[in-house]
Amino acid sequence: MTVLYWILGILAVPTLLFVLWLAWVFLKEFFSPSPADGAEEAASAQKLGLLPAERQNTDLAAPLPERWTAALTAVRGGDWQPAAELLAAIGRDWERRSSAAYLLAECAAEEDTWLLAWEAARRDDPDAAVVRARSTVILAWKLRGAKTAQYTTREQAEGFHRTLASARDEIARAAALNPDDPTPYITEIWVALGLGYPNAKMDQLWAEITARAPHHYEAHFSALQYWCAKWRGSERLAMEFAERAAAAAPPGSLLTALPLIAHFEHDDSEDTAADNTPEMRARVEAALADAAAADPAHPRLPELRHLLAFYLHLQDRNEAALEQFKLVDGYVDALPWRYRGDKAGYFCQVRNTVAHLVAEGAPATV
Repeated sequence: MTVLYWILGILAVPTLLFVLWLAWVFLKEFFSPSPADGAEEAASAQKLGLLPAERQNTDLAAPLPERWTAALTAVRGGDWQPAAELLAAIGRDWERRSSAAYLLAECAAEEDTWLLAWEAARRDDPDAAVVRARSTVILAWKLRGAKTAQYTTREQAEGFHRTLASARDEIARAAALNPDDPTPYITEIWVALGLGYPNAKMDQLWAEITARAPHHYEAHFSALQYWCAKWRGSERLAMEFAERAAAAAPPGSLLTALPLIAHFEHDDSEDTAADNTPEMRARVEAALADAAAADPAHPRLPELRHLLAFYLHLQDRNEAALEQFKLVDGYVDALPWRYRGDKAGYFCQVRNTVAHLVAEGAPATV
């Protein structure tokens, strides 16, 4: 019997040692700093002079020209004249006109005393009219809220539809006062989304836009939203629209962003296989060439750079991704970060990972 106990004791030793080893591993993992806390990655980004999340601007995709900032500051103080001078100086540069008008309209949607003064001083000013039209559409979407339809109250929905309907008269007036300007029609795309224009009516609206500005970035971005499955189209219709526009656009127009956006809007996979297909790699290459050919001051170029940084990382091209991150660091109101509740946090998480992988000379794990 003693011998049996002795044998069982010997056999139990390896088991006991294995249990003790498991306990040691568990305690080490539990009490040691986790790599997932991002400290090492954040340190790699900091060494490059990249900004932490709390210093990222969440309202813009890139810094604004000084004159634009001055005009926005003035209207917030009640002075409309710098805004009028800005739009007059922009003139027929439709890309910049639509961008500046949108930013001014955002201010008017919050407080429009300055815009009322502008309208009173210059009754039929097409610049004031286009800002008014855009501000009404922005106000409608603010009334609706950002949540999905099932979480939108009846009062929100009614105010949304009523305000959008009233915007159509303002859009028509702005278009009549400046017949060459595509901006009123671009504004109407967001009415089309909200009121549910049928596809044929959207096609008519699109014909008005492309007759005036065939390769306008904001127009294409807005129309792509309409053709997405979440609004009035489908994944197929969205990708067909995006690919067709990108193929027809001249270098530097930035419309190569559209297939990337269409993919992003419909990709619900949990790995990066869909981001590494030959088609997606070709789309990223086309977008890189487009960005290189673009006017460095193009107001939408940073939006393409944000997308490039994201997809280059997903394709394990982290050095190239880091170059794009360096060019946009400090501003995060762009896809793919824009849909997250913590835009700055998500941006920094991906950017820091890229910076750390480049510093370590290691490929990303997918």
